[in-house]
Amino acid sequence: MDTFKPEQPSIPGVAADAAKSKPPEQPPTVYEPAPRRHAPSQHMIWVVAAVVTVCSMGGALLVWNVVSSLNARRSAAEPMTAATTITAEPWKPPKGLPAGPGPVATTVELAKTWASKRFVFPDSVTADPVQAMVVHLPDGSYWAFSLREPFGTCALDYVTDMQKLRDDYDFAATHPMVVNSCSHTVYDLLRYGGPSDGGLVRGEVVQGTAIRPPMAIEVRVEGKQLVAVRME
Repeated sequence: MDTFKPEQPSIPGVAADAAKSKPPEQPPTVYEPAPRRHAPSQHMIWVVAAVVTVCSMGGALLVWNVVSSLNARRSAAEPMTAATTITAEPWKPPKGLPAGPGPVATTVELAKTWASKRFVFPDSVTADPVQAMVVHLPDGSYWAFSLREPFGTCALDYVTDMQKLRDDYDFAATHPMVVNSCSHTVYDLLRYGGPSDGGLVRGEVVQGTAIRPPMAIEVRVEGKQLVAVRME
């Protein structure tokens, strides 16, 4: 027995070789690399860029609308200067047209049947001057009327060309007619029609959608003068 190597003590329940046995070897630790982060796809980049562009344009448009609204309010609030003052020019009848009430034609000028002459007369409702006409009818009388359609703004016209009435208005006439080019209404000055008040007025509607004859103007014969007196 080696005096410098004492015997190992005997421990109950422990094998004698247990002290000599080596501890079990641990398996080597394996380190797995961290998962790689995928870079954003090119499609996603374009989507983000498009969203940013739309937001920028929307913001710019909003700013432009706000600025425009403020400028408009400022302009409306500012008083008009002499340079920007708008003045309406008074309506002037065409040169050479007589104005009623008063003499508007002579019997010499309208000696022939269906002869006519234009003049100016104040509207019975608005008092604005409107063009009118007086016509020498086949029975020897004279009839005057407004050349503005009743309750409207379209101008009436006196047509003596029978071919024009057929071509433009599809109306076969044997004598001159008054027409409305806006509604293609045809008025016959030899016939009487009823206005809304139940009376009879010369110029019955023989074609079209007009609601009544032209507005009549009373004309008196004083010597050789035809004097326009009043509009109905």
